[in-house]
Amino acid sequence: MGVAGLLALHSAVPNGVGRLGSLLETFLPWLGVAVPLLGGVAVLKRSRAGLLACLAPVAVWLWMFGGMWFASSPASYDLTVVQHNVADDNADPAGTARALLATRAGLVAVEELTPAARPAYQDVLGVSHPHRAVHGTVGLWSAWPLSDVRAVDIRPEGFPESWRRGLRATVSAPGGKLAVYVVHLPSVRLGPTGFASAARDESAALLGARVADDPAGRLLVVSDLNGTVQDRGLGPLTSRLGAPKSGFAFSWPAALPVARIDQVLGRGVEVTEVSALDATGSDHRPVLSRVLLR
Repeated sequence: MGVAGLLALHSAVPNGVGRLGSLLETFLPWLGVAVPLLGGVAVLKRSRAGLLACLAPVAVWLWMFGGMWFASSPASYDLTVVQHNVADDNADPAGTARALLATRAGLVAVEELTPAARPAYQDVLGVSHPHRAVHGTVGLWSAWPLSDVRAVDIRPEGFPESWRRGLRATVSAPGGKLAVYVVHLPSVRLGPTGFASAARDESAALLGARVADDPAGRLLVVSDLNGTVQDRGLGPLTSRLGAPKSGFAFSWPAALPVARIDQVLGRGVEVTEVSALDATGSDHRPVLSRVLLR
């Protein structure tokens, strides 16, 4: 019953010490792995009560995550978005750009874009995506015209002015205009004092306030949030946006993904599905989403 309790009552796990609640919520779906292990122990011990006890966490897990696993996505969508933290130490930016181009997404958003790598992305994406917005280390390539491009300041207190990880642009998509934020929140670390996410949480709150004040009827946040949508530390942002209803799309780390910290979230639109693509030269995998404009 402990697994079922942690799943159903994860928000009750305190975050005051080491941000244990956020740490749990980052890997929350993986609590389901404990069920077959406990079931195996029950079988070995020939415990009928133990097997019956496994039904509770199974039911809770299916209630929380079954839709993401089993739900079928709508056949129709209006646009495709691909989002990728391309890694500032990526040794093959041109190859990564070609992988993003192959998705045929109308919008391509990248993070950790370095000045040295920028020409490679422009050379590959520029023909099919002639409209571009870049600010600091984030960039957006679009098949459709961009307007009202501006920087979005989401710097936590004490971060230098050179830390530039947010932009906003209005996309004139076929189904209508759409505000798109491309952002990269601060990294988190797991250390002796716990889950260090204070700077990320502060940045998420700043972004959440900007999104709340944005008058756009249709809005996307395309981002490396360095956190999952279950993580309460991102609540000031994620509570204002809708997440995909299907697909786990674990994107990090690329070699053996265990969490989706790369997100496409919407307001006034429906992100109908999300999927993680094959690894590139980055430590993240690209995330592709289908979006239905309401």
